[in-house]
Amino acid sequence: MTVLALLAVQPAEGRRPSEKKMGAYLFTFFNDPTHSLFMAVSYDGYTFTAVNDGRPVIAGDSIADQHGIRDPHICRAPNGMFYIAMTDLHVFGKRAGYRTTQWERPDNYGWGNNRGLVLIRSKDLIHWTHTEVRIDKAFPENFGELGCAWAPQTIWDPERQQLMVYFTIRQHPGGRTKLYYSYANDDFTDLVTEPQLLFEYPDEKIQVLDADICPMPDGRFFMTYVAQENPGGIKYMISDRINSYNDYHPEQIDGERGACEAPNMWKRIGQDCWVLMYDIFSIHPHNFGFVETTDFKTFKPLGRFNEGPMKATNFVSPKHGSVIQITKREARRLERYWQKNGR
Repeated sequence: MTVLALLAVQPAEGRRPSEKKMGAYLFTFFNDPTHSLFMAVSYDGYTFTAVNDGRPVIAGDSIADQHGIRDPHICRAPNGMFYIAMTDLHVFGKRAGYRTTQWERPDNYGWGNNRGLVLIRSKDLIHWTHTEVRIDKAFPENFGELGCAWAPQTIWDPERQQLMVYFTIRQHPGGRTKLYYSYANDDFTDLVTEPQLLFEYPDEKIQVLDADICPMPDGRFFMTYVAQENPGGIKYMISDRINSYNDYHPEQIDGERGACEAPNMWKRIGQDCWVLMYDIFSIHPHNFGFVETTDFKTFKPLGRFNEGPMKATNFVSPKHGSVIQITKREARRLERYWQKNGR
């Protein structure tokens, strides 16, 4: 399995290019068979082609305590660096021979019951540093017995001038999953503040998970997330604070009949148009769905990969992904690297 170059020393940091210089999109995702990281490039925001001929670019067993990663989310900070946060979890670890039990801990801790995240950082999308963060060890007083730590995402907090990492936590065995946030250090090697709640869902019986926060043109923040109702789907809240939400809307905006999860919103280059992408785990074969909006109020369905304008050319069944804008030069450099070094 392919392993991307992992270096101890990074190139010097720069500055994030403006949107005027963007000319491509980078899609990061994983799949269940490999529990590894994939990357795909698009130049029009509709057709995505995976680098390395559709094979992983980082093997999960090379960077994760559980020998597998899930839920990769990529962002770019004002310093020009790329950051990917991932769940440290292998769902099929027993089958793969990494452990003798279904999960690391007894079943009463819940599905998956992992305790860690994987954080990686790069200047060029090719050479990466990585670290594994254990939430239970970092914050033992309130999270020493947490049931899970899933689906981390990262965003730059302009008020604190710091990277905010937000993710799903089941704080105690048998409890509900809720959404929390913390702040990372400058090197993206640790979380330096104890996780705090992003919000409380109105119905205390409903689990919430998989938040995604998108800056809006007016300076506010548009947060999508999953409420595990019937069916589970994508809801949203709007706030003028990046780390606090109470603007509850009961409607789901995904338009799916079955359950979906893992929302991610990204802006089309040079347009006042945003795409909401989500993971439809309730259909077979597995696929992603898309809607787009220009006003954060109405959402136009775009269908699914290869069932509408959105195309996946050389990969199938992606899971829990994210998309960012990159420059054409960055996209071509990434493609050339994997054409030369892929295997």
